[in-house]
Amino acid sequence: MIKVLLADDHAIFRAGLRRLVEEAGDMVVVAEAADGREAIQQIHDSIPDVAVVDISMPGLDGLEVISQLSSLHPKLPILVLTMHEEEQYVVRTIAAGAKGYITKRSVPEQLVKAIRKVHAGGRYLTEEAAELLALRMASGAQDRSQLDTLSNREIQVLRCLALGQTTREIAEAYHISIKTVDTYRSRLLQKLNLRNNAELTRFAIQNRLVEP
Repeated sequence: MIKVLLADDHAIFRAGLRRLVEEAGDMVVVAEAADGREAIQQIHDSIPDVAVVDISMPGLDGLEVISQLSSLHPKLPILVLTMHEEEQYVVRTIAAGAKGYITKRSVPEQLVKAIRKVHAGGRYLTEEAAELLALRMASGAQDRSQLDTLSNREIQVLRCLALGQTTREIAEAYHISIKTVDTYRSRLLQKLNLRNNAELTRFAIQNRLVEP
């Protein structure tokens, strides 16, 4: 049996994932986590064969979880399961060490197949993700956008600001101080040569980090 950990902050969605996984017959969910820190602890405690990780989670987000797990448990295959289909997320998660990338809308058809593939030592990307990754590699250094200058946490804060979340809400979601959020916001404005939240929002929409 393939032992699977599920990390996603939506309990109802996790319940649906558990059902899909356990109905496959050759795998079992040995642990669940609602945030990044819990995911790392559960992996240490339950020792799964595959970790299925969402990107957008409170505390440590999926990108940070992947980076830490790649260092702490380099042999553990990590499958990213996310609603994000943008190039930046595909590139960053694979670079961080993920072995697979599927979107939540493709779950019913691809989740079980993806878990089996990464568990066997392969990689699994949706057709769209593979195309985005190939295009990025083909573009070389020339067509890199301003997004490439941003850290994973700066990307997350940028998304939150563009979605209209307050500094306090962002601080609580990621378990950081309000002052730290303000620092990230200042860095974003400086790096992107923007002046205010409205321009940050416009930039996020233009780069498909959020829906208009």
